[in-house]
Amino acid sequence: MMIAERVRTIWCRELQRDDISDDDNFFALGGQSVIMARIQGAFIEELDLEVPVDQMFLNPTVASISAYIESLGATTQ
Repeated sequence: MMIAERVRTIWCRELQRDDISDDDNFFALGGQSVIMARIQGAFIEELDLEVPVDQMFLNPTVASISAYIESLGATTQ
């Protein structure tokens, strides 16, 4: 599974939505700090990767945070 698909799965679960596109904005979807913290935890548990809070704010879409994660050299397992 590609990084973007895994990120979208996490976002859909934590935001309790099933209709998130690559360009939907986390904050426009109702995202806030508690949900962001849960997503960060899921990234650590499921992608074995820590994503800093500032990067979550700078990359508020599935597409942009996935590109950031891929830039770190993350691979799908």
